[in-house]
Amino acid sequence: MFNIGDYVLNQKTGNLGKVTGYGHQIINNAYIPTVKVLVDLATDSRRRGFIEEDIFTVWIPWEEAQRM
Repeated sequence: MFNIGDYVLNQKTGNLGKVTGYGHQIINNAYIPTVKVLVDLATDSRRRGFIEEDIFTVWIPWEEAQRM
């Protein structure tokens, strides 16, 4: 699990940001953990400062992403 303040990269969207919280989505009657991230760098626009929430497994630590 990520800590609040960790920088993470969304592997689907390519957005980079700082973890601000946690949540969940209900998929097939199961609670799936999510991570809420304040986006610093969005790949598809110049927008920044918005919250992106996605399932936990989509996010990777920024340090790990730099090694790829």
